[in-house]
Amino acid sequence: MKIQVVTTLNKKLYNSYAKRFFETYNWPFDLTVYSEDMLDIPNYNTIVRSIYDEVPSCEEFVQRNKHRIALTDFKKKGLEFLKDGVRFCYKVYSYTDQIINNEDYDGIIGIDIDSVFYKPIDAEWVKKHLHRDDCMMSYLGRGNTYSECGFLYFNLKHKDTISFANRIKSLYDTDGIYNLKEQHDSYVWDYVRKEFENRGTKNHNIGDGKPGHVQARSILGEVYDHTKGTRKLKGRSPEARV
Repeated sequence: MKIQVVTTLNKKLYNSYAKRFFETYNWPFDLTVYSEDMLDIPNYNTIVRSIYDEVPSCEEFVQRNKHRIALTDFKKKGLEFLKDGVRFCYKVYSYTDQIINNEDYDGIIGIDIDSVFYKPIDAEWVKKHLHRDDCMMSYLGRGNTYSECGFLYFNLKHKDTISFANRIKSLYDTDGIYNLKEQHDSYVWDYVRKEFENRGTKNHNIGDGKPGHVQARSILGEVYDHTKGTRKLKGRSPEARV
């Protein structure tokens, strides 16, 4: 199997904490980084793409919707991210661009830039723990709440994967995400995944169905740490098992 890893980045994140991603990245897979403002990552062997050049519809979405602000009630509760479609659109446009236009790989791993790597994995590990021939994608399910989408795996050989990517991209291109209950990417990924599951598409849930830091409790927690939220300030999750 040939695997590609995809992530997103900007200068602010790189200078704040994302250097750890590149300093610790030890997986043997090609790494592609999409960025809106940083096209040169020094000293690291990565493929860097301009998200606005590669996917003009991403910049169009940002320009159309950057005026939207989170609802006051959500801000008061610290939950404004639930309504922030622009903040998380870069990840969606990057992953779907690779799924739709890349025929060189068998699978794509989409991973957040606030990840810190500890143990290397290889294609055999992916085949054992992530890839299922009859499944379109693997995800970290958390039961009744939205999935943890800091890590996603897409089976590029599955018959539905490109259609899935086109469907989710269309929700952004048409501003359709603003007709949904929430606009952050985890909610949108789940929404479209469930649409496909209702039509018979199989997917592989590698989560335990419980709330909280599901990545740390999963098989992924044995190989890398997702320092999500305020965890990135310390550079390590208290739940980490590596």
